[in-house]
Amino acid sequence: MDPTSTELIHILPFVAVGFAAQVVDGALGMAFGVISNTLLISLGVPPAAASAGVHSVETFTAAVSGISHAVHRNVNWRLFLRLMIPGVIGGALGAYVLSNIDAAVVKPFILAYLTGIGVYLLIRAWRHKAHAREPKVVEPLGFLGGFLDAAGGGGWGPVVTSNLLAQGAAPRTTIGTVNTAEFFLTATISATFISQLGWGAFTMATVGLLIGGIIAAPFGAMLAKRVPARTLLTLVGIILTLTSLWRLYQAVTG
Repeated sequence: MDPTSTELIHILPFVAVGFAAQVVDGALGMAFGVISNTLLISLGVPPAAASAGVHSVETFTAAVSGISHAVHRNVNWRLFLRLMIPGVIGGALGAYVLSNIDAAVVKPFILAYLTGIGVYLLIRAWRHKAHAREPKVVEPLGFLGGFLDAAGGGGWGPVVTSNLLAQGAAPRTTIGTVNTAEFFLTATISATFISQLGWGAFTMATVGLLIGGIIAAPFGAMLAKRVPARTLLTLVGIILTLTSLWRLYQAVTG
């Protein structure tokens, strides 16, 4: 058999994982990391390699996703600046203190909080009204989301998107704005990983994730634009609740 064909067959499952994770993340503003990490580990990738690879890939997928959301006019640029700047600061600080603070200690409490937010979003979706409100608490969310994403291996989408929606922000522009700001955050975090690990994080699994994620990025932006606000709220609530409960179970039992 042609060695090139063999390599292609081996990389296809990772392409599928990247595609599926990015469609969900692009449409709902969260879950690329947790979906990719969970599926990669289930396919036999070591946890450390999965985490490093996913962070590297997210820089590229977030760039394509952000451009797609901008093209579809899903971005609130004022909100973008309010999130991006403190998010990058929090991400840089989180990467810096990662070796000195055990983020696993507070992780169960954060995941329990996010589970509660997920349930609240489901209640809000059930009672949804068309009128959207301008969120008041933004900069602290950006900082906290960036810090947790770097120090705890994930958290930007779940923390920032869910809390903005809980404040009554419009789902479409919230998801588009958070996705677009994520590029600058992941670029900051990934630069730290690459400086420490080199380009060795780019394994076959990482390349597959990258291919699938980039192909899927425009579809997530299209879905966020076309799906009704109530449906988006419901889907975000379901994804946030299920992923937070699963990660809480792993944190408590592992």
